[in-house]
Amino acid sequence: MKGSHNLTRLLGMTTAMTSRERVTAAFNHETPDRTPVFEYVLLSPVADAVLGRPFAACEETWLALVAEVGWDEAVRREAVDRVEMAQRLGHDMIYCVPSPEVADQQLGAMPIPSEDLDDDPVERVRTRNDERRETPPALPDRRYLVFAKIREEMARRGVDLLLMVPTYDHGIWTDVDLMQTMLLDPDVAAEHFALATESSFRHLDKYLEIGCDVVGVGGDFAGNRPLISRDVYCEFIVPEVAHVSQRAHTEGKWAVNASDGHLWPVIEDFLFGCEADGYIEIDLHAGMDLARLKSLYGDRTTLLGNIDCGTTLSFASPEEVAAQTIACIEAGLGNGGHILTASNAITASVPLVNYLAMVNAYRDYFNLERLCL
Repeated sequence: MKGSHNLTRLLGMTTAMTSRERVTAAFNHETPDRTPVFEYVLLSPVADAVLGRPFAACEETWLALVAEVGWDEAVRREAVDRVEMAQRLGHDMIYCVPSPEVADQQLGAMPIPSEDLDDDPVERVRTRNDERRETPPALPDRRYLVFAKIREEMARRGVDLLLMVPTYDHGIWTDVDLMQTMLLDPDVAAEHFALATESSFRHLDKYLEIGCDVVGVGGDFAGNRPLISRDVYCEFIVPEVAHVSQRAHTEGKWAVNASDGHLWPVIEDFLFGCEADGYIEIDLHAGMDLARLKSLYGDRTTLLGNIDCGTTLSFASPEEVAAQTIACIEAGLGNGGHILTASNAITASVPLVNYLAMVNAYRDYFNLERLCL
């Protein structure tokens, strides 16, 4: 099955949807006119090639821009770049994070952590909790200006793409102290995650002011297997992530749980215990196969992915990339529930020719005009 004309007849669709209608259909498990598409994280040099200029949001470009033109203008240029890139690629959503908080007069300065001589991981986590509780991290309004500017730029161009934002405060990746504390002193660990939920709520309050649509929740907790047991995951993380999902739902937003890695041992807790509407960072290389996920859970969750960025997009041939893209599209077909994106970030390891192979395989499948740079 290939080509939008055949697919349209098969699905009974007669008119093209808007991006908002297409993504809404995917989350509501209704059949869209075609699989929605976006890029979760798209970085230089591929982003530069798509734009034909350095991408403002990449670290080196961003620091230089703020130094040259000031914060507000740098943010405006990032917003223009994100919207223009999404338009050129035919995306239905934009994912964006708050701007890095770097003072204009301290560009490039890196904070130096204070030396901690305490060898007790529980005490180190307790100290972190005390500091976070007594002095919550500041969330300056200017860090969130980019979202308003994206909205303004979309309005100027007459486009309406959904906006996805992060509240990834419940990950444990590389936090060895926290993982030890979860076993050694559950009360201290529980306080950490409760404070993480408060942090997610504070971020969400900012996002709601600018009108987000999809809220990323959770955070990394797995590699080739989960870093903690299912019991520990369900005790500490699941209920706190569920609180954030519930808050998003109360505000009429979708919640998408995020973690790469091998999640099969906890997959139903991750999807349904956390009360998420979707799953992103689906890690094919770690065994998270879209076809299997779709067959088991496709009627209850929306799957965002999962073209493998770490191996296929980075090291395979363009022909192999195109074949995996088509296989991914077809695995996700049927009653919505699928939005196409790479499994994680498009970094410098991904050759432009491979990224274009993915983009144009999608476009060929749905009889859209090919992208030529």
